[in-house]
Amino acid sequence: MVEQQHLDAVFHALSDSTRRAMLRDLSAGERSVSALAAPFSMSLAGASKHVRVLETAGLVRREIRGRTHFCRLEAARLAEAEAWLRYYQRFWTAQLDTLEALLRAEDEQVGGPENDD
Repeated sequence: MVEQQHLDAVFHALSDSTRRAMLRDLSAGERSVSALAAPFSMSLAGASKHVRVLETAGLVRREIRGRTHFCRLEAARLAEAEAWLRYYQRFWTAQLDTLEALLRAEDEQVGGPENDD
């Protein structure tokens, strides 16, 4: 159940394009909240709300130095989400492999060996 709650929080955080862009920026290194806000022309309060969602999901760690809040990427939760997605990737790969085999078999029946040039 705890794993599901983590995944819910991660996918909720990733559902917003602004937060995804913030994570992309953080993948290059630590950034202040104001630096994360700059590309979006948003207020510091608005950026802080996005950062809070990322923190809740465990994707970002915030550290306060003086009056400046610095954020850094915490990728472990992304790895958990990737592992969850990998299961479905294997499922769909198997389904597509089966479909490919069926289509090839159908092509062989329709075309017959005399059409192999």
